[in-house]
Amino acid sequence: MLFILYKAFSDTLYERISRRNVRGVTVEIRQRLNEVLVKLFRNINSIEEQAIKTEEYRDMTANDMHVIEAIGMRDPRNMSAVAKSLGVTTGTLTISVNSLVKKGYVERIRSEEDRRVVLVSLSPKGEKAYLQHEAFHKEMIDAIVARMDEEEKRILEKALKNLNDFFSEKSRLGKG
Repeated sequence: MLFILYKAFSDTLYERISRRNVRGVTVEIRQRLNEVLVKLFRNINSIEEQAIKTEEYRDMTANDMHVIEAIGMRDPRNMSAVAKSLGVTTGTLTISVNSLVKKGYVERIRSEEDRRVVLVSLSPKGEKAYLQHEAFHKEMIDAIVARMDEEEKRILEKALKNLNDFFSEKSRLGKG
């Protein structure tokens, strides 16, 4: 998933680089930013995989963890809502949930109001995995902002929001 987003971003970035100076940004800065983004995406992917692949969770994949995060620690959620938050079809989610149920991370129940609706929630094992992954994210964010002042934190937040907006727009356009 990150590779697809990176590829879309990289292709657009390449198009802009070929125009020399877009909005006052030089080719040199574009190249450095591209290099940083490429390394960042690779490192995030790699480190997240390592954080997930502990002895206790050796059967867990990054995709599994994303589904567990989307289900969350709240009340049971319907499959459509979880699929929408992940940006996948209900059919795709069903395959992942089937695997997570077999592994013991997720439980399925039927809605009391409408028996056709399937709700999913985390099992105690899934909750433990969720909390461990949440702790990893907290540690990562704390380490990133530890040496930043408030202005730098606001600038980073704005830059990352802009990056996310770009990817969200590309993703939305790619779907339809």
